[in-house]
Amino acid sequence: MRVITGSAKGRRLKELKGMEARPTTDRVKESIFNILQFRVEGRRVLDLFAGTGQLGIEALSRGAKSATFLDMRPDAVRLVRENLALCKLEGRAKVLLGDALGFLGRTDETFDLIFLDPPYGSDLLKNSLEAIAKFDILSDHGIILCESSVTELLPELPPPFREGRAYRYGKIKITVYEKNLPPL
Repeated sequence: MRVITGSAKGRRLKELKGMEARPTTDRVKESIFNILQFRVEGRRVLDLFAGTGQLGIEALSRGAKSATFLDMRPDAVRLVRENLALCKLEGRAKVLLGDALGFLGRTDETFDLIFLDPPYGSDLLKNSLEAIAKFDILSDHGIILCESSVTELLPELPPPFREGRAYRYGKIKITVYEKNLPPL
């Protein structure tokens, strides 16, 4: 697992141990950033189910203004901090330990780009999307990228949120939600 491009290009990231971790494959990560193209630089990023932190780190490497990483596993939070230090990106990052839905309900920040990659087979993706819309933490013209299994049905969000394209990579689906934004 490496950073694909940008200031930390080629840096190998440390991975979580155990079966609970399911890091985004390099192929899917590259596809995610191809979908985003030039919509990363200068953005405020939330990597909500951070795991290794690779999506937020890739965004920082590509010029994101800042990134907030959140995970409920203490070992994941430690690993994100280690990976940020390896890439020399810790100065633009905030790493938090906690529950995703609790965070969404109490944060007063807004984000331009949100990565959602919760454990498959849970209601966390659906509940997180609904909470993001309810608490309005996505900035105007913001983007949410969701990683799920191809069989998972995602909710329709109320306007001004709109479900964009879905991309399939084997058993993985990337779904884009946008807020007041022309289609990707």
